[in-house]
This record gives sequence, C-alpha cells and structure tokens, in this order.
Amino acid sequence: MSKVKPYKNSDLGKKEQVTKMFDTISGDYDGLNRVISFGIDVKWRKKVVKIVSDCYPKTVLDIATGTGDLAINLAKTNAEKIIGLDISSGMLEIGKEKIKKKNLEARIEMILGDSENMPFEDNTFDAITVAFGIRNFETLEKGLKEILRVLKPNGTFVILETSMPDKTPFKQGYIFYTKNILPAIGRVFSKDRSAYKYLCESASVFPYGEALNNILHKIGFINVEDFPQTFGVATIYVSSKP
Repeated sequence: MSKVKPYKNSDLGKKEQVTKMFDTISGDYDGLNRVISFGIDVKWRKKVVKIVSDCYPKTVLDIATGTGDLAINLAKTNAEKIIGLDISSGMLEIGKEKIKKKNLEARIEMILGDSENMPFEDNTFDAITVAFGIRNFETLEKGLKEILRVLKPNGTFVILETSMPDKTPFKQGYIFYTKNILPAIGRVFSKDRSAYKYLCESASVFPYGEALNNILHKIGFINVEDFPQTFGVATIYVSSKP
C-alpha cells in the first residue's frame, strides 16, 4: 500500500483525505486529465472497453469511476447494466450530469460507496474495471479481495493504471515530467495545489508490472496478464476469477 498522503499535515486517514481531495478537484478533473496525458488516456480507455466487450458481459462494475468517463465508454459493450462506484460525491455529481446528457441513465447507475466494503452480493458482476483509482485504495489487498468477492466465477477484471517506463530515455523523461511538469500544471489550473502533487507521488510508489501481477495472484486471481501502454507510462492488467 502506498504511504503517500494527499495532505501531509492532515490527521485524517488516507480514505478521508482522498475523498476530500477528489471532491475539491472534481470540477477541474476531466479537463486536466486531457491536458496532462496529452489526450492519450482516451486511447487507453478504449482498449479497456475492447477487452471487456470481448467477454460479452451483462453486468459491469466500474470502481473509482470518478466522473464516469470509463463507465460511459463501457456502454459500447452492450452490457445491460453498468454501475459506477466512487467514494467522492463531487466526482459522481459531474458523472451523473454527463450520463444524463448522453441519455444513458437507464443503463448506467452511479453509486456512492467504498471500494473496500462494497454494497453488492457475492458473484454479482460479469466484469469489473478500475482506471487510475486502484492506487488510491487505503488497503490494496483488502480492495482486491472485495473485487474478487463480487466478481462472478470466470468473470474478467481489468485495471488501467500508471506505471514506470523501464527503458532509457523514456524512464528519465517520465520521472522529470511527473516530478516537475505535472505538479506545475496542477498548480496553475487546479483549485487544490496538493492534489496533483499527491497523484504524481502515489503513482511513483505504486507497484506495477510483475509486482502487481504477483499481488493479484496472491489474492486469488488467475490468468493474470499485463500490457504496458505508450512506452510503459501506463499498464493494462487483465485477470479473471476461478
């Protein structure tokens, strides 16, 4: 689990800090995401949707759904029901407006909830996704166990998360960008200057590649694979439940 905290002087736990942080930056989040990723995150999400589509799911859960970008894209899978779960009410409210504008309210439901204690029965979903949110879990293994619990047997679990490029010069360029450029963009455009500093720091210490694969295996997921994206600045992980 990452020990990086959004607010270094706060007495709140990580979960409460993350909730507060995302509530504060919710209005800036979508626009800043496009800027800091040069729009490439849209392409990554499309790949996640393709992986989920190939499983022909009827029910899909998008954890840490935020403003609903991935949940909305998952409507292209023709799933009958898509649920977006997030701990931030501020992010969800923006997501609900986006869903309403696209007339997807009958298929996509946004729920306020904790990914480590979800309000769902065992074996509920055919597919579960989480994009750029798993590193914000207060306790990574607890969250993954909860995901395994609500995923149906043979169901598909897909993670999209930042990672560290291994090869020169991409690794050096990534480190410079995340330590210097990203926080600067956040300071200029975001209401919360600490938020994007935290997001960069949390990404730098979160396990990726084989390390995250091993954690997934340990929890009980099978058929674990990872697919680095764009020189390794992000990775898609695919696994399933026995």
